Amino acid sequence: MKIKYLAMAMAALLVVSCGKKKDAEAAVDELPQVKIATVSSQDVAQTEEYTATVESDVKNNIAPNAPLRIEKILVEVGDNVSKGQCVVRLDQSNLDQLKLNIANQQSVIDNFEIDFNRIEQLYKVGGVSKAEYDNAKVNLNSQKTQLNVLKSQLAQLAKNTALYAPISGVVTTRNYDDGDMYSGQPVLTIEQTNPVKILCNVSENHYKELKKGQAVDITLDAYEGEVFTGKVTIVYPSVDVATHTFPVEITINNPAQKVRPGMFARATISFGSKNHVLIPDEALVKQIGAGDRYVYVYDPKAQTVSYNKIELGKHINDTYEIISGVNVGDQVVIAGQSRLANGKKVKVVK
Repeated sequence: MKIKYLAMAMAALLVVSCGKKKDAEAAVDELPQVKIATVSSQDVAQTEEYTATVESDVKNNIAPNAPLRIEKILVEVGDNVSKGQCVVRLDQSNLDQLKLNIANQQSVIDNFEIDFNRIEQLYKVGGVSKAEYDNAKVNLNSQKTQLNVLKSQLAQLAKNTALYAPISGVVTTRNYDDGDMYSGQPVLTIEQTNPVKILCNVSENHYKELKKGQAVDITLDAYEGEVFTGKVTIVYPSVDVATHTFPVEITINNPAQKVRPGMFARATISFGSKNHVLIPDEALVKQIGAGDRYVYVYDPKAQTVSYNKIELGKHINDTYEIISGVNVGDQVVIAGQSRLANGKKVKVVK
């Protein structure tokens, strides 16, 4: 009888033990199942893209320095002009009148010189007094001074009756027609389009990495798929206190005149390379309602995951560059994130 009871007790214990084992196995099966990947690092090119508008290297506004009537504009918008080429002729009536006045003044001087020469000869033989001689000399010099004033006015006015291109370039603006009176706005605008330039505002973090003469890749919406080469020509020495950026001027050689002022450009500047962690695309988790990015990092000892905020770099093929938040050798979850939370215990599956 005792043996019978002992057998029954042992059977009951066996049933309880089996039940607990099944409960434990069931609990393990209920853990979130995840797939993981071990992350590594590599050297990643540090480049930044900046948008800008193409500008001419030199821009000149052509205008007279006096309000004159425009007689003839000799060029049209889009014309190429050479340095020193006459591009505008202005009303010459004042110039013609001044030339006539100079001719008349020269005749007056000629008559004064005849009188002075006669008085000078008489003075030498005592025929006139010194006062008469001095008075004749003063009058002659006074007339010569007036002539010099008129000639100076002629030279000044001549500059305003013909306007010349100060640079070689392209006419980009024309604000008047023949016969208009100049009223303050430039008659023409001439821009030098070889080379051209763009101006970018670069973060102060890159100040020590940017060098004058450095090559820059330029792309333009107008020439899809084509890459132009620019060169850093000016690194401005001061940083804007509000934006913490500094201006950088990039020059583009443009012998074929393909790149035009006003075009939208993108400049890709290289700042060397850095060794950073890369994680698969699938590991990235975006926090709902925020722009922050996270990954779940697996702890093989505790068999739990931690919710790590990361700083993203570039997207390279099917991976992301990680600036901070994940270390080399970490195991990150690449599948099964929907059931996870920080500190959650998980089951790793192949």
